[in-house]
Amino acid sequence: MATDQGPIQISSDNMFEPDLTLFTCNYCAYMAGDTAGALRLQYPANVKMVRLPCTGKIDVRYILAAFEQGADGVYIVACPIGTCHHVRGNERARSRVALAKKVLDQIGLGSDRLEIHFLSAGQGTTYAAVARDMVEKIRRLGPNPLRANRLEAYRPGNG
Repeated sequence: MATDQGPIQISSDNMFEPDLTLFTCNYCAYMAGDTAGALRLQYPANVKMVRLPCTGKIDVRYILAAFEQGADGVYIVACPIGTCHHVRGNERARSRVALAKKVLDQIGLGSDRLEIHFLSAGQGTTYAAVARDMVEKIRRLGPNPLRANRLEAYRPGNG
């Protein structure tokens, strides 16, 4: 699970550097990350990976906990639909992401901070591109409002 990410990161060029949590399955999705590494593809270091036996194990609680603990964005990388090693785990993940998006909109965080992607083991280039795209998207959205509010509560003089 994600941990408290600490203060909001600002890069040397004064750009907000988001912290992302990635939930990935142990099969296709994780191997796509390995493929990206074998191809020496660059993707942002501010993506923290949580490896699951199957993305079917993802729960709305895990997604919300990642945001509560400071993630500015969350994404899931699952096996392609129809090729899940646990038959329909990726379909369960897709349904849970849809529910979590509704919750995020209802609580004011916004569903744009959450995505799911379906990749096979050989899609290392796409895996790296998804990470870069997600970081750029969250950079445009700005810091997680929950994190900013929590930081404000702990500033000196706020009792």
